[in-house]
Amino acid sequence: MKLRLMLLLGCLALITACHHSKSKKQAVYRLKHTQIPAAATEPTVVDTVINIAAVGDIMLGSSYPDSTFLPADGAKNTFNTTAQYLQKADITFGNLEGVLLDTGAPVNYKLKFRHQGYLFRMPAKYAGILKDAGFNLLSVGNNHSNDFDLAGRKSTIKILDSLAIYTAGFKSHPSKIFTKNGVTYGFCAFSPNGQTVSLLQIAAAKNIIKNLKAKSNVVIASFHGGGEGTGYEHVADSAEIFKGENRGNLRLFTHAAIDAGADVVIGHGPHVARAIELYKNRLIAYSLGNFATYKGVSVAGVCGLAPLLQLQINKNGEFLNGKILSYTQNHQAGLKPDSLNRAALRIKALTEADFTRPGLTISTTGIITPQAVN
Repeated sequence: MKLRLMLLLGCLALITACHHSKSKKQAVYRLKHTQIPAAATEPTVVDTVINIAAVGDIMLGSSYPDSTFLPADGAKNTFNTTAQYLQKADITFGNLEGVLLDTGAPVNYKLKFRHQGYLFRMPAKYAGILKDAGFNLLSVGNNHSNDFDLAGRKSTIKILDSLAIYTAGFKSHPSKIFTKNGVTYGFCAFSPNGQTVSLLQIAAAKNIIKNLKAKSNVVIASFHGGGEGTGYEHVADSAEIFKGENRGNLRLFTHAAIDAGADVVIGHGPHVARAIELYKNRLIAYSLGNFATYKGVSVAGVCGLAPLLQLQINKNGEFLNGKILSYTQNHQAGLKPDSLNRAALRIKALTEADFTRPGLTISTTGIITPQAVN
């Protein structure tokens, strides 16, 4: 009996050992052959999509020489029809054509204009309208940024800084670096005018851009250049001289800016829209014309076309796609959507006329897509 019990216990031990050995082998087999899901990874640099809304000149009304150059509604309704697009973008850009200042005399050399509404002194409270509309990036590099001398420049910077609206373009404020939603931006603005960072000194402009790129994910460069009016819709292949003043070789400047590290280059100044171009997969808008310019600026004919440019780029600054929203403006009705898409169609025609290889295509509805490389 005792012998039987010992034999039985021995068999049980042997069976248990075999079972454990088999289980261990199966576990090793499963470990070797089971596909383990990859750990969730952070989005790569190019996965981040940045939405940019950009417009041209903004001058909401001037209190100089008197209140007849101010809108009756205090400019409160200026952006009613466009705010839905301006407010949704990560970056919303415009060119502030003039200064934010309540009182003060014009700079001496511009006193010849004292009886005309060509000196732009926007009331300080109008800055809040820009903020509420969605603008967070404004160029002050233009030919009206010194209309009211140092007082105008200092007031403008102080007010915009207080509202966290980033700005650049004065010699005293050539560039800005800021971070939004985890993306670091560098911003700079140029023009050929006094007290602004020069558009004409390309080597110096490239250095500014290179320094910004070393510290930023995306660099946005703005310029105010070219001749003015309906005779200057086309992008010249040389320096543009307007009323004896060199307004820049804009093809040379914009390409140099991108070569130095700019990812988006936005132009304004001619008071008309111009062509757009894709260079090294970076977008250049040669002029976005007028957008919200109450009196003092002609909005007759093509000068009244007001494009709103929407862009999507990745965190490397590479262009993904875009769209031109078409508006028109006049001094009574303000900004109105244009169902005829005239701003988009005009930019499309100018792009096709000025560049044999613009690097992009524009549909009749304003959709912008990169051009296939042959």
